[in-house]
Amino acid sequence: MENVESQIGEWRAYLASAAGVNGRDVDELEDHLRHQIAELGAVGLTPDEAFLVAVKRMGELDALSREFAREHSGRLWKQLVLTGDDETARASGDWLAAFVFAAAAAVTVQIARLAAGFPDEEPMWLARNGALFVLPFLAAYFARHRQLDIRDWALSAAPFALAALVVNLYPWGADSDTEALVVLALPVVLWFAMGYPYMGGTVRAHERRMDFVRFTGEWFIYYVLIALGGGVLMALTAGILEPTGIEVERIVEWVLPSGAAGAVIVAAWLVESKQRVVENMAPVLTMLFTPLFAVMLACAAVVYAVTGFGGAFDRELVSIFDALLVVVLALVLYGMSAREASTSPGWMDGIQLVAVVSALVLDLMVLGAMIARIGDLGFTPNRTAALGLNLVLLVNLAGAAWLSGRFLRRRIGFHPLERWQTAYLPVLALWAATVVVVLPPIFAFD
Repeated sequence: MENVESQIGEWRAYLASAAGVNGRDVDELEDHLRHQIAELGAVGLTPDEAFLVAVKRMGELDALSREFAREHSGRLWKQLVLTGDDETARASGDWLAAFVFAAAAAVTVQIARLAAGFPDEEPMWLARNGALFVLPFLAAYFARHRQLDIRDWALSAAPFALAALVVNLYPWGADSDTEALVVLALPVVLWFAMGYPYMGGTVRAHERRMDFVRFTGEWFIYYVLIALGGGVLMALTAGILEPTGIEVERIVEWVLPSGAAGAVIVAAWLVESKQRVVENMAPVLTMLFTPLFAVMLACAAVVYAVTGFGGAFDRELVSIFDALLVVVLALVLYGMSAREASTSPGWMDGIQLVAVVSALVLDLMVLGAMIARIGDLGFTPNRTAALGLNLVLLVNLAGAAWLSGRFLRRRIGFHPLERWQTAYLPVLALWAATVVVVLPPIFAFD
């Protein structure tokens, strides 16, 4: 029955990602599908057989079900749904809307820089509000793309409005450490806030949360590719214009921020319109980087444990290891999003467990060093934020290690492990929001 539940989850996630389909529509269709499965089970069909026939019946009534089957061409039950009329290509996406929102973000960034007096001045408020100049346009793009109603538009805008009020009304001190932390944490908060319109308001659905994780990984891939291409273009442009005496550096100072802002929306549009391309890349990237990180983490854990150097973590080294642990968590999440939930445990799952356990050991070492440092020197904004991050990562990694071990021993299916990670996403968002909202007043905005 668990296999059927995972297939229903994938079917539901696909329907929920379609433009113009809200959570209530998906719930109604899922209820209809489950009703069909229950009726078929009552006449003697096995759960798998009932699911196949129910999807066939749904495909006759609903075009999205047929489209879902076409996308998942490796499924056996796809043959029960697919018809000859479904071989037409998907639309490439609403490129004009993406272009408009990307241009709006690029222009907004330049207006803010002009207001700040750039290049003569670079006030801290410019960096503090950087994410607010871009990510609201990405949220608006998805709200339009998902055809949200007025209520969901308002709910999508609320976190951005509240964040703008908080970061601009707080009385920041000179050279404030808490303000610097806000510059780092606010983009994380707003990215999670952007997840609401991306998921079409269905934030309680675990499959939609995993879809958001998948989108985040694919978006990152496209953004890096765009950045690399833009870097090559600017380097060639600089080489061509250098003999003319034009100040290429000044051009780069103005073009680069706009390009970086617009690429945020362009990358999201590419993910939406070219999903099948990245879906082929994701398993390859996961297979390539997971073993490399597992070996590196395992070696680091052994060396630090044997030499006893784990007690000598300084601020810079703690920052490096925190960044590494965040990357490992991102890699684990993206690997899960690229994995077929119905497949049995494999060697890659074992390698992923090695990476998680090694990261857990390193996290414990970092925590021990941080607690000792706080005991000697007391709390500061940076130490408090780092301690909170490591505790959040510790709980996540411990739960992932426990469930991964049970999954490899075939005690549970993959679904509980996936649910653990998707259920933990709000905890990560809450920690980032705490750094932005709670930490500054606790330390008097210093």
